[in-house]
Amino acid sequence: MTIRGPLLAPMLLLAGCAVVPAGNQVPTAPAPEGFQVGIDRPVRVGSVSVTPKKLVEDSRCPVNARCAWAGRVILKAQIDGDGWRDTTNLTLGEEYETHGMPVKLVSATPERTTDSETDETKYRFSFKRPS
Repeated sequence: MTIRGPLLAPMLLLAGCAVVPAGNQVPTAPAPEGFQVGIDRPVRVGSVSVTPKKLVEDSRCPVNARCAWAGRVILKAQIDGDGWRDTTNLTLGEEYETHGMPVKLVSATPERTTDSETDETKYRFSFKRPS
């Protein structure tokens, strides 16, 4: 099937349309719980901006192993509010509160495996404001 004439131009215009935030741009609306960001990519969580800065620890049990301890993920993050900034370590699943604003690291992907180490740049994190 060949597309010609008046149908081709709108299709070409739509093919190039995508909304991709720039690396230094914070989404204006609160991100949904499942929204994941990488290192140095800020995300809006409630009324604050959270930026993952460095993976401090990923001692989670690999998905293809049996462990006596589930392990944990610790992420150094920068939290920016109106006129203030806090840099802290967030632990996966634990609530952290600063300046009256609670933030929770709710996911870290990918899962660990026994056969390889994951480069820090491949990690994605999601946050939420606990209710």
